[in-house]
Amino acid sequence: MISAVVFDADETVLDLRPAVRGALADVLAEIRRLAPAAAVSLADLEADSEQAFAELAALPTWEIRRAAMERSLARVGLTRELDRLTELYFTRRFALTRPFADTLPALAELRRSYLIGYATNGNSRTERCGLAGEFAFELYAHTDGLPKKPALGFFTAVLAAAGGEPRSVVYVGDSLTHDVLGAQNAGLFAVWVNRDGAVCPDGVTPDAEVRSLAELPTVIARLTTSEDAGRGDATRVRLAEPA
Repeated sequence: MISAVVFDADETVLDLRPAVRGALADVLAEIRRLAPAAAVSLADLEADSEQAFAELAALPTWEIRRAAMERSLARVGLTRELDRLTELYFTRRFALTRPFADTLPALAELRRSYLIGYATNGNSRTERCGLAGEFAFELYAHTDGLPKKPALGFFTAVLAAAGGEPRSVVYVGDSLTHDVLGAQNAGLFAVWVNRDGAVCPDGVTPDAEVRSLAELPTVIARLTTSEDAGRGDATRVRLAEPA
């Protein structure tokens, strides 16, 4: 019997990409104010971010972001501004981060029947992103020794916070590697949030797939009542795509 539903943060319940792009745009404007002749673009800042997150994935998110900023500022000889512009980035990033339109209604509906948790690799603190008070518990990687997903230790902590056995907890996230496979390897149910309609690759079978969080109450009810909701059945729960 499912008793808890636990959510990833960025790109699952939080619309992060516009916030990141907006924050980088503000940093770029400040770079151009300080160095009007600087030949640097928003695409350059985004490329530096992508490279840093690919190369330094094991580090805490704020450290990766600072490293990305250092690369960008080195392009234009402004590394002396690293601390100030990193602070500017995070101030704007959090100010611009908002829940997806389907997030708060889905949480309100699910809270009637389940314990609701929040567990993330990132630094999207709920009180800074429009989600204060929405969850029974919150877990953040690199806090109190918590490893990053998809480490087993991350999901062990999720289970401890949820107070349930693996098959009583559903983890909901957008990453097939971190959220789906990570949760399933720990014995949890995993729901893939596939907002963009991507094709699920061979070898990965989420317990359920949704395009919108509005579908979650129905999906989780089906997982609860399905006689063959175990990991190896031939079909997964998938609702029709929204019109």
